[in-house]
Amino acid sequence: MTQIKIYGRRDVWDGRQREVSDLLHACLREAWRLPEDKRFHRFLLLDERDWICPRRSERYLIVEVLCFTGRSEEAKRALIGDVYRRLCPALGLDADDLELTIVEMPPVNWGIRGVPADELTLSYPVEL
Repeated sequence: MTQIKIYGRRDVWDGRQREVSDLLHACLREAWRLPEDKRFHRFLLLDERDWICPRRSERYLIVEVLCFTGRSEEAKRALIGDVYRRLCPALGLDADDLELTIVEMPPVNWGIRGVPADELTLSYPVEL
C-alpha cells in the first residue's frame, strides 16, 4: 500500500493536481512497480500565510510517501532519483524546491477493507 500526500501553496498548485499526480504515479510505477489503479494521492494546498518556508520559492513542494515496510534502500533511492529527474524539469522546479520523505510502517498498522493489511494478498510486490 502506498499513499501520497503533496503539500504546496494553493495559489501556485491549484489546478495542477492531475499533472503532479500523473508524474508521481509514473515514478511509483517505474521504481516500485505499483499497478496503474493503485493511486491514492491527497493534495494539501495551503494559503500563502499558512506556508512558511524560508529560503524556498513559492513553488516549493513537499511529497510524503506513506508505505508498507519492506522496500530495499536501493528501491527507495530509485524512487527518490526518479521523482527528482521527472518532476523538477516537468514542473519547472529547482531541486531545492522539492522534498520527498518516505514514511514506512508495518502492514499490521494499516486497516484496509476491514482487516489488518498483513492479512491481504497484494497484486504488487513490496519486497523490492
